[in-house]
Amino acid sequence: MVDVLGGAGGVLTEDEVIGFVRGSLAGAGLEGRSVCVIVPDATRSCPLPLLLRAVHGALDGRVSRLTILVALGTHAEMTPEQLREHLGADYPNVINHEWWKPDTFADLGTISSDRVGEISDEMLRDEVPVRLNRAVVEHDVALVVGPVFPHEVVGFSGGNKYFFPGVAGQEVIDLSHWLGALITSASIIGTPGTTPVRALIDEAASMIPAEKLALSVVAQSGTDALHAIAFGDTISSWQAAAEISAQTHVRYVDHPVERIVSVMPSKYQDIWTAAKGFYKVEPIVADGGEVILYAPHVTQLAAMHPEIEEIGYHCRDYFLGQWEQFRDLHWGVLAHSTHLRGAGSWDPATGEHLRVRVTLATGIPEDVVRRANLGYLDPATVDLAAYDEDPGTLVIPNAGEILHRLI
Repeated sequence: MVDVLGGAGGVLTEDEVIGFVRGSLAGAGLEGRSVCVIVPDATRSCPLPLLLRAVHGALDGRVSRLTILVALGTHAEMTPEQLREHLGADYPNVINHEWWKPDTFADLGTISSDRVGEISDEMLRDEVPVRLNRAVVEHDVALVVGPVFPHEVVGFSGGNKYFFPGVAGQEVIDLSHWLGALITSASIIGTPGTTPVRALIDEAASMIPAEKLALSVVAQSGTDALHAIAFGDTISSWQAAAEISAQTHVRYVDHPVERIVSVMPSKYQDIWTAAKGFYKVEPIVADGGEVILYAPHVTQLAAMHPEIEEIGYHCRDYFLGQWEQFRDLHWGVLAHSTHLRGAGSWDPATGEHLRVRVTLATGIPEDVVRRANLGYLDPATVDLAAYDEDPGTLVIPNAGEILHRLI
């Protein structure tokens, strides 16, 4: 069962959101049970302070224990000051997902190689151990609170994705992201329903002993407003929100665009996260065209994954054609590399051939950018107004969340 408030055509009031959250949780049978609330980090548009105020008001004093777990995936740890601002209050029992600490995980079992082969249509056949932040396992209920957007790895974000990769061990992260890379970002992003990566995530989530519930929200991108909110189990709630996201977070254009300038907001602090400005526009770039990521505030490629500077950014076939050289690296890093570089081909005689150019107009030094196989543009020379007047250029403010497709 799933309850939904709102839709693609409107915006909810704060009172409507608070009333829906409190009413939903009041009827969820949570009295006297322990609840772990899993929330996104600051790289997602979401009125999290409002939602947590409603959740805390509904559960405080009714449940035996209430913990807030921030789903970092493999992003940087949030400081106490950042958490206070992000969550909207100084809540007790708030923890980062400390993915770098092995003792913070619980082992849930293993997904067999046969099952991985079945789920992935035989694109992969690898046994994968399933590890999850033990805070989820040590509570009776896991309550996901977060937004749903088109996503480059899984189709649409949200739901069980907050567990895997949100608070998961490296093994599932690597396997799921590389499976998405094999399918390619352009092919999977914004795909409705259960994609192979979503099926893998759901398989891992089925091993979680806690009851899994979700408040899945559809945010108005770049604002603190909500179009809709759905409550139910982590699959049905996500499905309802994804259907609305598909109507809300996709823009259509009638012809390929030669140049796109994605203006990245400050919530993306490195290219690891700001690369969403490429993922969301790759489907509409003309062959031989260019995507410029304009983010003067960004000063590094990947704060938590410096190895990307050594690997650089390449298409999928570059890695597959030289798999013995790359197979022992983190597949999640390889996947990020391919997602930002987009479609292309590689052969040992003529090398790599890429469909579009990717240029960084950031605070990253030119030598670092070019060594990573990307184009460089001094951000001080960028005239957004001039680009906006150019008929061959599309400037996208607050880029990274709205998917662009050809009609």
